[in-house]
Amino acid sequence: MRNPVTPRSEPRWARRKEARPEEITSAALELFVERGYAATRLEDVAARAGVSKGTVYLYFANKAELFKAVVREGIVSPIAEMRSMVQHFEGGSFELLRLMLSGWWQRIGSKPLSGIPKLIIAEAGNFPEIARFYMAEVVEPGQAAIIDIVRRGIVRGEFRNVDADDTARLIAAPMLLTALWRNSLAPFAGASMDEVRFLEAHLDMLRRALLKNPDAAPLDNRIYER
Repeated sequence: MRNPVTPRSEPRWARRKEARPEEITSAALELFVERGYAATRLEDVAARAGVSKGTVYLYFANKAELFKAVVREGIVSPIAEMRSMVQHFEGGSFELLRLMLSGWWQRIGSKPLSGIPKLIIAEAGNFPEIARFYMAEVVEPGQAAIIDIVRRGIVRGEFRNVDADDTARLIAAPMLLTALWRNSLAPFAGASMDEVRFLEAHLDMLRRALLKNPDAAPLDNRIYER
């Protein structure tokens, strides 16, 4: 049986009109992660956001457009910022890689947004439109950002001459694993996984695998200031 939707306590008329789209996408994210794409209804999103269903339609034509807005607001924007950072960053390429992984964890991996990959994997077959959207606006640009960092490191003589495409997939794989684990089996696991320590161990392995002279590089695998 579906859990009842808890509406916002503050009456909708008391909030500024310009705040409503953000409140709607915030409520939608909660429900998409809790229930999945198919089971999330716009009337439930409206109730969670504390607005009428008609108000939702003022801003979003349908559920697909609402889902896209959630993803663009929470995931696409950080990816665009990372790609811009690659173009302007003046430090070492491994430090850039660390900042990318740290930023992903702090803005996506440790947040409810980390439940979106599980949703996509589970429902892509039934909803090809959102799967194609996610590939075009999240997976491919995110992969391109990591490829850019790897190629930068190779060109600058910091990284070994590796295949950038395959290496980018290997770099991203533990990030995906962390998100899937966090939103699926983690509550049922006998032993908890320290996700920050796991990602820092991943960075340490990348340091040893990518850098031409890993022992000479400053040792900083921090993902998060504890």
